[in-house]
This record gives sequence, C-alpha cells and structure tokens, in this order.
Amino acid sequence: MFDLKKILNGRMNVPEPEVYPAGAAITPGMALTLSAGKLIACTGAKAPTHIAMGYAESGKNVAAAPVDSAQIYDVELSAAPTSLTEGDKVTIGTDSLTVTATKTDGVATIVALNGATAIGDKITVRF
Repeated sequence: MFDLKKILNGRMNVPEPEVYPAGAAITPGMALTLSAGKLIACTGAKAPTHIAMGYAESGKNVAAAPVDSAQIYDVELSAAPTSLTEGDKVTIGTDSLTVTATKTDGVATIVALNGATAIGDKITVRF
C-alpha cells in the first residue's frame, strides 16, 4: 500500500481528493491511473496518476489523491532489495500496492531504503 508520508514544502499534508468511477475493484493505497475516465490499477513501468483513498467496486465512485512529485510515500517491497540503492528507480508491483526490485524502466525513485533487507519491508519512494 502506498502510504503518504509527507508532502515536501506543503502547507497541508493531505492532498485534495478527486472522485472518479472505478474501472475495477480498488482498495486504499493502490497506485492508479486514469483511463477512459475511470481509475484502474497501475502496475509495472507506468507512473500512477492517483493513489486510492478508499474502497470501491467496479463502476462505483472512489476518492483518490492525485500524485505529485513533492509527495513522499512509504511502500512495501514485493522482492528482496539486494541490489537497490537510494536514487534507483523501481517499477510498481503487479498488485499495485508494492514496488519491485526491478530497475529497468522504473517509475518510483527510492528516497530511503530504511534498512530494508527482505520482501515486505518498507522503503520510501516518490514519483
């Protein structure tokens, strides 16, 4: 789950939510992209446009926070971070709730590894 840690130089530490219909089932913290007017899961080497702020079934409206480069997120790893260093860019996991250790075509820049050594450990990223 992408958990907003802080907004750099932001007066408010909470982004203004936007509401769109869900293109599939959505859970809080999912990386999403807007496609044909609906929010869908964002995975791989595509940068998310939004992060889900609630649950929604397909076709139902869901609140989502627009992604901004000043936002810093804590997120779990879906793979061991053996070759990762701060500054590397990694892809989004297939569940849209994690990041991988894949650096090819990465979209999430690692801000801090936070001592991560295993799958499920949390690191800090920005888009």
